[in-house]
Amino acid sequence: MLFGGTDLARRIERAERDLITACTPGVARTAGVEGLVLPLGGGVAAFSGAESPLTKVAGLGFEAPPSEAELARVEQELGRRGAAVQVELATLAEGGLAERLTARGYALVGFENVLARQLAGAGRAQEREDIAVAPCGLEELETWLDVLVEAFAAPDAQGLVTHESFPRAALRSVLRGMTDAPGFVRILARRAGEPAGGASLRIAGGLAQLCGAGTLPAQRRRGIQGALLERCLADAAGAGCDLAVVTTLPGSKSHENVQRAGFELVYARAILRRAASAGVVPA
Repeated sequence: MLFGGTDLARRIERAERDLITACTPGVARTAGVEGLVLPLGGGVAAFSGAESPLTKVAGLGFEAPPSEAELARVEQELGRRGAAVQVELATLAEGGLAERLTARGYALVGFENVLARQLAGAGRAQEREDIAVAPCGLEELETWLDVLVEAFAAPDAQGLVTHESFPRAALRSVLRGMTDAPGFVRILARRAGEPAGGASLRIAGGLAQLCGAGTLPAQRRRGIQGALLERCLADAAGAGCDLAVVTTLPGSKSHENVQRAGFELVYARAILRRAASAGVVPA
């Protein structure tokens, strides 16, 4: 059993902080905006576009708590760029942060689950007769982008309401920009020779972060997602990682798939959001 204690949460939240830090420059450059990364309470506040999924506060609450002045600066910097401030706050973070944020006008908009799996004993990916899964080179980058944008635009949430929804152009820009980050790996699945699904992961410090996977709507319920996940885990184990981590919408199909693959819930994150200040002109 994998125990979801504070030490494990700290390791995962630091990895999330580092992922956002590594990806923000490339995503901002692709979006044609000036990126911003500010240290905040052991985490970071990042901006890579008002509609970017990476414009958020991550890793907060496992070192010295942020001061009111630091929070005000983040709110001001993101607000003048036309962006809301979204904080992804781990349930194991330092107590009192949620109350402080609520007092500053943040509203609870959702939750996400953080699941992890030890990789000791992870074997090679199983060969499948009709599904081929392999790393995606630059020559197939546009195909990989097409597949994931289409998959993410029609999430398989099993009727659940998600707190996130992004335009296709923003998703494509973010995915393209993330590929510049060190340790980032793209995976493409084909079924009967046709593109069917895609995935990505980042390998750093012995930890594999599954950064998103999706299957084209017409190809769902055919084992694509399971094949992608199996390949990601095998590649991570082969690269020397001891742990794989994934974030899912609670109760979603992705949540179900990763639990079947041996992932365990280690903690959750509360999603707190403060709207951009009214009347602020974006930079």
